[in-house]
Amino acid sequence: MSRAVFTLPDLGEGLTEAELVRWLVSVGDTVAVDAPVAELETAKAVVEVPTPFAGVIAELHGAEGSTLAVGAALVSVEQEPKAPAEKRTGSGNVLIGYGTSDEPAVPRPRRHRGRTASRPVAPAVTTRPRVASPIVRKLARDRGLDLTELRGSGPDGLIVRADVEAPPVPAPASAPAPAGHDPRTGLPIGERVPLRGIRQTIADTLSRSRREIPEATTWVDVDATALLDLRAGLGDDAPGLLAFVARFVLSGLRRFPALNSRVDTEKREIQHLDGVNLGIAAQTDRGLIVPAVRDADRRTTRELDSEIRRLITSVRAGTATAAETTTSSFTLNNYGVLGVDGSAAIINHPEAAILGLGRIIPRPWVVDGEIVPRRITQLSLVFDHRVCDGGVAGGFLRHVADSIEDPTRALVDL
Repeated sequence: MSRAVFTLPDLGEGLTEAELVRWLVSVGDTVAVDAPVAELETAKAVVEVPTPFAGVIAELHGAEGSTLAVGAALVSVEQEPKAPAEKRTGSGNVLIGYGTSDEPAVPRPRRHRGRTASRPVAPAVTTRPRVASPIVRKLARDRGLDLTELRGSGPDGLIVRADVEAPPVPAPASAPAPAGHDPRTGLPIGERVPLRGIRQTIADTLSRSRREIPEATTWVDVDATALLDLRAGLGDDAPGLLAFVARFVLSGLRRFPALNSRVDTEKREIQHLDGVNLGIAAQTDRGLIVPAVRDADRRTTRELDSEIRRLITSVRAGTATAAETTTSSFTLNNYGVLGVDGSAAIINHPEAAILGLGRIIPRPWVVDGEIVPRRITQLSLVFDHRVCDGGVAGGFLRHVADSIEDPTRALVDL
C-alpha cells in the first residue's frame, strides 16, 4: 500500500487559513474519492472538504478547533495499488464545497469508524448559522453557547464577536435556570458573569496590588468650608472642587516625593519619579477606570480642571486611549460622589499611594471654642509602607488637609 497526503487546498478569495471545526472521519475509516473528511470554517462559510484519494484513513493532521494554513497536511490515506487498466474517476482537484469527480454528483454513504452510514451525504455547505469568522465560532464553543440560539447583530443576521461575548438575555419567563450550585453554600448559581475585558484588567491590577504591596492607611477629617466659600466667590466659571484638591495634592507630592514613586523589586530600589501624572479615579459602566492628567505638576488649576473634565467624559464614553488610562503615577479618588464618607482604597498598582476624598456634609465643629456648623470631609491616604513610613504619609496628608482648610494661603504659596 502507498500513503497519500491530502493537504488543505487553495480556499480562494484571498483566504489563507481555516478553522478545523470537526472531523467527519476517524483513523481506520474507509473512504471513497470525494468523500467529505472534515468540516472547516473560513471567514466566508462553513464547508465540508472532500478527499481526492480513496483508501483507509491513516492519520488526521490537526485537532478540532485548531487553525490550518493552506498547504498544510489535512489527512493521510493508505491506498491500494491500482490495476493498470483501472480508470480513475476523480479529478484530484479539490475545491472547497465541491467534489472532485467528473461525473454528476449522486448521494453516497458516509463512512464513519469503519461502518457505512445509511443516510445520504449532506450538501457541502451546511445550513449552520452565519458567523463572521472562525474566531467567533471558537469563542462560542469555549463559552458553551449554541449559535443556533443567538440572533446576529451583523448584516443580514450575521453573528459577530459582540453577539458571542455578550449574548442577548432571554426573557425571564422562558429563561432556564442556570446549571450548577455554589459548592460552599449549596445555593443555585443565578448568573455567571465572565471575567474579561476591562473587568479582567481591574481584577488583575487590584489582586496584584494586594499581593505585592504592604499597604497602610491614615485618615483625617477636614473642614472644607473655606475652600467652598473661595470657589463660590470666583463665580460660575470657577474650577471644580476636584481641581483645587488636585492642586494641593501636587503641592504635597513636591514636598513629599516618596509618595510619587515606584518599587522595582528586581533591581531592589525605590524610584522617585520626576514629574506627576495625576490619576483621577472615575466610575464608569465598565468599572473603575483611572485616566491620567499627564504632566499635572506643570498645569494651572484651571488647566487641571479642564483636563480632568475631558478625561472623565472620555472614559465614560469609552473613547479614552490606552496611554490615557495606564500612565498615572499617583491617584486621587473622589468617592464622595458615591455618597460615602470614607474608604480604605486599594493602591493602583504599581503606584505607591492613593488619596481618597469623601463627601462634604454639614457637621458640628469646634471653632475658637465654639461649636458651629461646618462643611466637613474626610481624607484617607493608603500608602506603600516600603517607600515611606507614617511620618512622611502623615506629613503629606496634613499638608493637603491644611491647604483645604486655608486655601487662600496655600494658593499664594503655589
